[in-house]
Amino acid sequence: MRANATIPRLLSKRKIGVTRPNRPAAIRTRGDRRPAPGYVRRMIRVLHLDDPPIAVRLNENARARRLTLRLAASGEGAVLTLPPGVSEAEIRMFLMRRGAWLAAGIARRPRIVQVVDGVALPVDGTPLRIRHLDGPRRPPEIQGDALVVRGRAPPGPRIAAWLRERARARMTPAVRDYAARLGREVKGIAFKDTRSRWGSCSAAGRVNLSWRLALAPPGIQDYVAAHEAAHLVEMNHSRRYWAVLAQLMPDYADRRRWLRAEGQSLHLYRFKAQAASSAISSGGNPRR
Repeated sequence: MRANATIPRLLSKRKIGVTRPNRPAAIRTRGDRRPAPGYVRRMIRVLHLDDPPIAVRLNENARARRLTLRLAASGEGAVLTLPPGVSEAEIRMFLMRRGAWLAAGIARRPRIVQVVDGVALPVDGTPLRIRHLDGPRRPPEIQGDALVVRGRAPPGPRIAAWLRERARARMTPAVRDYAARLGREVKGIAFKDTRSRWGSCSAAGRVNLSWRLALAPPGIQDYVAAHEAAHLVEMNHSRRYWAVLAQLMPDYADRRRWLRAEGQSLHLYRFKAQAASSAISSGGNPRR
């Protein structure tokens, strides 16, 4: 969903040239958008609106020919892409005109879930109710339909660390096994909390994976492991690539559909307070 407005007088003829890096092949989350090749998209600041209450991230793009507004794929706030030279007053006027559109979009969006006591959190695709109990600090533990976390510290960060290790324990051997079946070797596997991709594979054989996949069913975790291993043979998404993946996992299409339809819900869970960013308040004063 986007709202556009063409502003011819604000166009800039200055193009920003960059060296194009060799980017790894990746599974991207739905809604992710790449900058146009050869141009830089630069985040300027965040604008906090009061009506509707929402944070709008401002992305300046030398290729942009109009103001383009969309809801952020992460489920938080909105993103406004704009050409260079647009003043804050003009940005605010544009956002005021799109206030009703923003409010409607926010109302339709699933709510962010803070990971605290009593919340249901999927682990391997199975919802578990978080129980934060007093007592000696221990690693999170599955007990029946509950995820028990003991100790005074907030449960969110500890559960995140536990999920990261859970993903590492399951997916690391899976990636290496799929790679071995293709006669390839993985040079390294890292787990991160990425918003724009579930996994990536570099030409050097290094694989990055999202630890949030520990929230998804095991079959989806296996799909991403096979997907990245197949990139060790084909660093693209050509027909040859999909043929390689089909050798590893004939039913990959069903798992891919699940990830495209349900994957964004895995990003709704917040395990710690978001770090404050450089921002402009509704009054226009920078915050550091």
